Amino acid sequence: MTSGGSTGSLFGAGDAALGYLYQIRHALLESLQRLAKGQIFSICLETLDDVTFEPSGSPVELFQLKHHLKSAANLSDSSSDIWKTLRVWITGLSDGKIPRDARLCLVTTSPTAGNAVAAKLGVDGRDEVGAVAALSDVAATSMNADNAKAYKLFLCLSEREKLDLVGSITIVARSPNIGDIETGLIEYARTAVRRDVAWSFLARLEGWWFVQCQKHLIEQSMTPIVSAALESEIDELRDQFLLDSLPVDEDILQAEVTLAAFEDSIFVHQARLAQVSPKRVVAAVRDYYRAFEQRSRWMRENLLLFGELDKYERTLREEWEIVFERAVDELGDDAAEDAMTKTARDIYKWAETSCFPIRVRVSNASMSRGSLHMLADKRAVGWHPKFLERLEAMLTSRPAA
Repeated sequence: MTSGGSTGSLFGAGDAALGYLYQIRHALLESLQRLAKGQIFSICLETLDDVTFEPSGSPVELFQLKHHLKSAANLSDSSSDIWKTLRVWITGLSDGKIPRDARLCLVTTSPTAGNAVAAKLGVDGRDEVGAVAALSDVAATSMNADNAKAYKLFLCLSEREKLDLVGSITIVARSPNIGDIETGLIEYARTAVRRDVAWSFLARLEGWWFVQCQKHLIEQSMTPIVSAALESEIDELRDQFLLDSLPVDEDILQAEVTLAAFEDSIFVHQARLAQVSPKRVVAAVRDYYRAFEQRSRWMRENLLLFGELDKYERTLREEWEIVFERAVDELGDDAAEDAMTKTARDIYKWAETSCFPIRVRVSNASMSRGSLHMLADKRAVGWHPKFLERLEAMLTSRPAA
């Protein structure tokens, strides 16, 4: 897989990195298009070729991907895109790594002229005999040193082998570049979910896909990415974007959070007023972080309705108020400190074990617990019967910064 153009482009990682991103994005778009046709398949990256598809019950399909930032030049018959790819395929076929019945596809962002080899081996209007003749002529007469090994390999093939080779090849010229592929991806997303949440859906689907590709490449595993896993992820994500749901993202749930970063937060002091164990305080920090980060992401992506968070927090405060005031009434005015501490623990336990979803299908309890801790951080709710007095005393006794 190659990528042409200036290394001084806005993509600071360089053309090679851009080429890998193109490979991964192209594989996703191709996979979505196959799923839409009801195909069952598996995918491998950097094994037999840049991207390898193995449709159920069909020959293996190998893709060589050539991405160019600038594609003004036509895909000529002596193009290195063509001959480097032919070298890979001829070598793979001769040593048995590529199956003889494999379908070979060269996908390039470069355009091609109507009488060129690339045009003769396109999807429509194929002229395989003419392609063999043109390739043979180039291999016999060209002085291009970079292609010399590929020319030699091609000329060593018999006429039958040449015809069999080009018969298995499809060249797709003027293919969308990495930016244009995004258009195809978002068009798919708009068929999967509501238009107003399509970008958020796509961001999460691509994030999942990149993780799968990363694992596959790092482990250098022959275990493919299967279409069933992709389809399952799409179904799960689609459910998260229904009107009565919201996405709860794995990267937020899996983030490691330490108490040290929140040591002086009001909600942490609130938990300590209830004298709960240190592990429960750490759990409070984790829930606070999850709810804060997830709610912030919902707002940035415009996934919430106008006033929805205010309504949700009002519900939480009202539910807390019922529990809190009942507990205070039962406690009485002259309760001892031990009794107040026990009441604080009971109310805190209620906060830990209750779940009030912001929408019906948002069932992750961290969002509810964390939102209560966010309210506790604003001193809008509390666990200790005298939490406002105790917090005020604590804050006023702090030394000036």
